[in-house]
Amino acid sequence: MYLGLDLGTSGVKAMLIDGDQKIIGSANGALDVSRPHSGWSEQEPSHWIRATEEAVAGLKAKHPKELAAVKGIGLSGQMHGATLLDANDKVLRPCILWNDTRSYVEAAALDSDPRFRKLTGNIVFPGFTAPKLAWVAKHEPEIFAKVAKVLLPKDYLRLWLTGEHISEMSDSAGTAWLDTGKRKWSSELLAVTGLDEKQMPHLIEGTEQGGTLRSELAGKWGMLESVVVAGGAGDNAASACGMGTVSDGAAFVSLGTSGVLFAANAAYLPKPESAVHAFCHALPDTWHQMGVILSATDALNWHSGVTGKSAADLTAELGETLKAPSGVTFLPYLSGERTPHNDAVIRGAFIGLEHESSRVVLTQAVLEGVSFAIRDNLEALRSAGTDISRVTAIGGGSRSRYWLASIATALGVPVDLPADGDFGAAFGAARLGLIAATSTDPVAVCTPPKTAGTIEPVAALSGAYEDAYKRYRALYPAIKSLQH
Repeated sequence: MYLGLDLGTSGVKAMLIDGDQKIIGSANGALDVSRPHSGWSEQEPSHWIRATEEAVAGLKAKHPKELAAVKGIGLSGQMHGATLLDANDKVLRPCILWNDTRSYVEAAALDSDPRFRKLTGNIVFPGFTAPKLAWVAKHEPEIFAKVAKVLLPKDYLRLWLTGEHISEMSDSAGTAWLDTGKRKWSSELLAVTGLDEKQMPHLIEGTEQGGTLRSELAGKWGMLESVVVAGGAGDNAASACGMGTVSDGAAFVSLGTSGVLFAANAAYLPKPESAVHAFCHALPDTWHQMGVILSATDALNWHSGVTGKSAADLTAELGETLKAPSGVTFLPYLSGERTPHNDAVIRGAFIGLEHESSRVVLTQAVLEGVSFAIRDNLEALRSAGTDISRVTAIGGGSRSRYWLASIATALGVPVDLPADGDFGAAFGAARLGLIAATSTDPVAVCTPPKTAGTIEPVAALSGAYEDAYKRYRALYPAIKSLQH
């Protein structure tokens, strides 16, 4: 048996699989986010441990024998979080999370140093780890002076599980301290933020062994001694392992709270000015590119809150047959935008409203706006050297056939639907635990799920969609001048 632990923002998911990768069971532990000031987002690392204990206890209650047979554990986690420890591994302050924007001034200052884009292959976004440490150095100097180790969230969980300070390439690529092409820490970039390699965890690949489970925890959970803990992955790379998106050109679109267009690459292909993320993958000698929009299902949920209708009811009103764009355009920049604009200040808009603009028309515009934002991501990936011939859809928004038809038509590529199952980050983490414990070939383990169906672009509407996309593209510069 193999255990995947996924430390998300809202909870920890524990998933148990057997040697044939059949899911035996899963359980969750809940988490809350603290927002003490505008733009701040924090969690206490002790809460991650509590939630992990809850999730594993939930599995143990239903599957004690299977849990006892665990040979490998894989870790996945929310990226970019700054967990600061002193020389005794004591947490110095709450972890500053990925969606915390307080360090936008520091991020801009680091990004203006050309070494960061050159070595990391990425813009220094406010959500990344390095600007958070620059913020702590400036605003909490007494805490910064005590920092002995900086760990990403899942790697703090590993410290509790194994006693080891270890991270891996995919998560570390989101810190702005990694030389992404060489897959190693950059002492030069660390020095810019007043840090050195001694304060960083040891780096391994996601498929390698990254410590063994402490005997105290093994006894408590009824497990054998020497359970291997894999390097693991950041959440998107772990989801890619779960989806089998590990070979060059394989891609998925995730319609979750945020939206992600993710493509695996056999080579390192940075183009930071496009706001595409170029990160290491969880597998050795593999990288990935990722376009990110900040509001995908979040945009539909906002519309749901305004109209008082559930998201499912709103999409049901559209039916299943894709309609031509109405002339109403929605920009989904409700909390700013990452790819391709890197603009934390921009906000959303409806354009082209008229007396006939009913709720159904507005719902259609919201879905189209997200589809066009994902098309922006596709164009950014193309400009960075990756062309995508088809995508697999995952996430809550993929339950809407209408939305998937809209995305297929906006992107001009078929959208595959995976067969029923949970192929997310916890499953990907469990796969990494299997690989680390058995030394099996990663590509042989990380296979894609069976396809339950494919939604093709609606050829008759491709011209209308292209015209609507051009309108959408023209609106960002127009409203930017009003909002900046």
